[in-house]
Amino acid sequence: MTDTSPVSRSDQKERTRRAILDAALRLTEDTGLAGLSLRQVAKEVGIVPTAFYRHFASIDELGLALVEESFVSLRAMIRDVRQGTPSLGQIVDRSVDVLVTHVRAERAHFGFIAREKSGGSAVARTAIRQQFGLFERELATDLARLPMDHWSSEDLRSLANLIVGSMISTSEEILLAGDRDLPALRARARSQLLMVIVGALNWKSSAPR
Repeated sequence: MTDTSPVSRSDQKERTRRAILDAALRLTEDTGLAGLSLRQVAKEVGIVPTAFYRHFASIDELGLALVEESFVSLRAMIRDVRQGTPSLGQIVDRSVDVLVTHVRAERAHFGFIAREKSGGSAVARTAIRQQFGLFERELATDLARLPMDHWSSEDLRSLANLIVGSMISTSEEILLAGDRDLPALRARARSQLLMVIVGALNWKSSAPR
C-alpha cells in the first residue's frame, strides 16, 4: 500500500537540504567548490535560487557542511576502535578496516575531501585542515596512554601527524582502487602503520634545551 500521509514541513525542509548537499557533491566533481554557483545547485535540485538561502547562507557554508559530515562519522568510528585496552595490532587492524569500509561507503564525500584539501576554496581548505588537526589531537591523547612516557607532547603530536598522513594517503588510494586491489592495499596500509608505531615505541624524545 502506498503511503499517502502528508510530509511535514520540517521533513520537507530536511529532504531539500539533503538534496542540496547531494547535488553539490555531484557538481563539484567537475567544478570544485570554488567553481560552484548557487544557481547551478538550485537548478540541479529543482528549487528557485532564493530557496537555497533557507538552508545555507552561502556556497562556502554549504562546503563547510560537506566537510563536517565527511569527517564526523569517521572520527567517531576511529575513536571507538581505540576504546578499552586493545593491542597495537588490534588498533591498527581495526583502524584500517574502518577506513577502507568508510571511504568506500562514502566515496563521494571523500572524493570531495581529496579535491578540496588543496583546491580553490580557502574556506574548505581551512576546514579540512582543522578536521585533520582534530584527528591528530585526539590520536596524540590516546597515544599518550601507551607505554611511551619517554615521549614529549610535541613528539606525540608529530607521531599522530605521521599516522594521520598515512591514513590520508591510504584513503586517496582507496578511492582509486578496484575490488581486486583492496587486499594488497589493506595489507600495505597495515604494514605502514605498524612500522611507524613499532619504531615509535623505541624512540626517546630529546631533553628540552
